[in-house]
Amino acid sequence: MGDIKEKDKKEEITVSVLVAVYNGEKYLEQCLSSLLAQTLQNVQIICVDDCSTDSSLVILHKYQQIDDRVEVIHLEKNQGQGHARNVALSQAKGKYICFLDSDDTLSADALQSAVAVFENHEKTDSVLFHVVYCNSEGEPTGDYPMNSFEVMPGREAFENSLTWKIHGIYIVRASIHQQYPYDETCRTYSDDNTTRIHFYQSREVRCCDGIYYYRQHPASVTHCVSVSRFDYLKANESMKHQLVSLGVEEDVLDLYENVRWLVVIDLYMFYFKNRGKLSEADRNYGINEIKRVWKGIELSRLNRRYLFKFGYIPFRPFWTLFRIQEELYFALRKLIKKTV
Repeated sequence: MGDIKEKDKKEEITVSVLVAVYNGEKYLEQCLSSLLAQTLQNVQIICVDDCSTDSSLVILHKYQQIDDRVEVIHLEKNQGQGHARNVALSQAKGKYICFLDSDDTLSADALQSAVAVFENHEKTDSVLFHVVYCNSEGEPTGDYPMNSFEVMPGREAFENSLTWKIHGIYIVRASIHQQYPYDETCRTYSDDNTTRIHFYQSREVRCCDGIYYYRQHPASVTHCVSVSRFDYLKANESMKHQLVSLGVEEDVLDLYENVRWLVVIDLYMFYFKNRGKLSEADRNYGINEIKRVWKGIELSRLNRRYLFKFGYIPFRPFWTLFRIQEELYFALRKLIKKTV
């Protein structure tokens, strides 16, 4: 009996790493090699190929042959990163769960460093990695701009994540992640919702010294001019619905409604600056999405300063008046920028 218990103990998985892969052949080997090099050995590496058209699946199978900790799942239809991560999540057996994008890497001590924080602080439910930005060649270019902290209540971490005072690259207790899987509302932006829910549901959030090397690409979806940028509005709506269903405090809903309003203004700026680069169909879609969300904002929750600040006044129910304001506001900002 003693031998059986010892064997079971050795087979317990401490960390499950979710790796969603779509056409990641260029950097995938670096990603997987960094996972196999972890000083923490009892890890589960779940790789989900989201119907790649390059050699990603071949590379995944090669690493599966090298190390049986690597598990490979192939999807017959491309459904986006959130779905791929959820497929991986459904197979996760670790006590803690994190993700690693297929073009990023971890320092060798990253997982062990994070687990040590959990083990030393029983109320900690989420642990942030130390994020280092890298260029497309993988060369470090600087740290994520975040004030260091020892411990932060979950609600405070949630609030700080709304304005990116803290990043969303972390490891979380499996009990929380399994209860709150990835939001699949949109192919982009929805994963931020999941991070924020995890923080909100955490008793404590801490940091570790393990490094997550985050590769930045100038041509990524979040940096290029694309109609998908308007998906941010749907992602925000999904986040609000989740907060309501969780029964959060009214002041949290007030805070998030103000965040949603600022996104409306920000996306009008995106529309103003880039409509010439979008097709007529995409322009129409974008402005109609802005209008739809503009109509649904709860004005009673907005900070009073937005009701009187030029460029931010809702002017409900007068959509045309709101658009005239936005056109003037961003035209003036453009003019001032040119003359300064």
